[in-house]
Amino acid sequence: MKTLLLCCFIFVGFIGISAQERYVKPVDEAKKDASFLAFRTKLIAAAKRRDAKYILSVVDKDIKNSFGGNDGIAEFKKSWKIESSKSKFWSEFLPVITNGGKFFREGGGKTELFIAPYSFQGFPDELDAFSYSIIFGNNVNLREKPEMNAAVVGKLSYNIVEITNSIKDKSNAEKDDWYEIKTLGGKKGFVKAEFVRSPIDYRAGFEKKNGKWKMTFFLAGD
Repeated sequence: MKTLLLCCFIFVGFIGISAQERYVKPVDEAKKDASFLAFRTKLIAAAKRRDAKYILSVVDKDIKNSFGGNDGIAEFKKSWKIESSKSKFWSEFLPVITNGGKFFREGGGKTELFIAPYSFQGFPDELDAFSYSIIFGNNVNLREKPEMNAAVVGKLSYNIVEITNSIKDKSNAEKDDWYEIKTLGGKKGFVKAEFVRSPIDYRAGFEKKNGKWKMTFFLAGD
């Protein structure tokens, strides 16, 4: 009987631990380096006004564009066509550069990178980055249905979530409008897609070369 009770307590304890919410909270180390902070301020302003000339001036000639080997600034220009104000680069890049990040030394080496946004480096290693995403915001409405006037059943801030379904945007079939999600703590509902981000979505790396900050990669995936 004692053994049975002990097993029950262990089982209940396990459920309690496994049902805990987990978060990836914002981090921004840019202030650690005044030169980078000034550089990023100019970069954000340029991205907001869609200044392709400035962006290209800070792109490293050997920029890594993907894991497929199509690196270099020529491929960057070809892929993104940022001379066009309608380029998808702008909508992908702004959330990256305006959401913090951390400095990083690969393998403890001398080269220091700043990697943005914060969601990439902050994601727990033990969780599958392909299976889970992050609530990319504070006090995001969790709704009963995928409708703006649907009842709010909770508020989420930086929670790690699992996407269980996606609802396409009626005006753009290539774009998700809503996600049905489940948090690690068991909360369920619908969130606007703009507030849900994969930890392996687009991120950017910046390195100081010959006294000037350069963007050395802009890619997604793992």
